[in-house]
Order: sequence, then structure tokens, then C-alpha cells
Amino acid sequence: MINYTLIVVNIIVHFWAPTFKWGVIIANLLDSSKSPEELSYPQQAAAIAGSALVWAKYSTVVTPKNWNLFSSSIGMAATAGYQLARKIQSTVTINYDHFQARFLFYSKLLTSLYVEIEG
Repeated sequence: MINYTLIVVNIIVHFWAPTFKWGVIIANLLDSSKSPEELSYPQQAAAIAGSALVWAKYSTVVTPKNWNLFSSSIGMAATAGYQLARKIQSTVTINYDHFQARFLFYSKLLTSLYVEIEG
């Protein structure tokens, strides 16, 4: 006897889920042209990378193993990791530049005060 429910589940999970995930990967790659300030930590870390790693694990546990879902999930995690690295690098650079500007301001201020006291 044919189990039609199993056939439908296999078609939905083993084909359509990875297919739509490749669309997310393409969208995330297209976001590489955006400036890092426009990227979102929660979207990249929790939504994309987190769900990708969960589904990558799940795709190897089910029977039969879904290698298409595994590869698309790893691709999603990789693109999210790349975007997160860009965002973190941008944040660190901005904070460093801000710190450097404040340091220069205060050093000039202290130098001018020292000159006034000496003078």
C-alpha cells in the first residue's frame, strides 16, 4: 500500500524548503552591496544564521537524509556569517574612529590648558 502522506511530506520538505532557502541565500548575497550600517544584528544572527544551523542539523537527522536542505542551510549560515562579520568590522571601526577623535580633542584641549598655565 502506498503511503501518500509520506510522499507529500517528502516532496514538501525535501524539495521546496531548500529551493526557497536558496532564494534567501541569493538575497543575502545581494545585500553585500549595502553598507554595513544598514544590516541588522537580529536578522542576520538570530533569524538567518540560527535557523540555518538548526535546519542543517535537522536535515541530517531525518530519514532519508536531506543533503539539499543541508547544503542550503550551510550556505545560509555562511552568508549570514559574512554579513555579521561586515557589520561587526564596521561597528568596531566606527567606535575606534570616534575614540580617536575624542582622544585628539582632549589632547589638544590639555595642551592648550598647559600652554596657558605655563605662559
